[in-house]
Amino acid sequence: MNIQIFGSSKCFDTKKAQRWFKERRIKFQYIDLPSKGLSPREYQSVKQKVGFEALVDTEGRAYEELYMAYIAPAAREEKLLEHPALFRTPIVRNGREATVGYHPEIWEEWE
Repeated sequence: MNIQIFGSSKCFDTKKAQRWFKERRIKFQYIDLPSKGLSPREYQSVKQKVGFEALVDTEGRAYEELYMAYIAPAAREEKLLEHPALFRTPIVRNGREATVGYHPEIWEEWE
């Protein structure tokens, strides 16, 4: 397995995901989403698996501050890549597989 966890150090679900993998002695790479962000290719790979709506944190402060609800759909993706704070976390990747949020029931099925 080649696990990557994109998350924020302030996010409780990110911490829970890290703990879940540590408890099972599964190695993972942690990427701090607010500082590093997602590359366009990583973003496309994750979006293909989970969809655009699952990636956007509609309840976060950044969503309101950046007026995401009022932006045209075509401009939303560009805004999302420019402002990593808009992503819902954690984003957990295993090769081509991906989840958004805390989903141990899915991670258990990964090989």
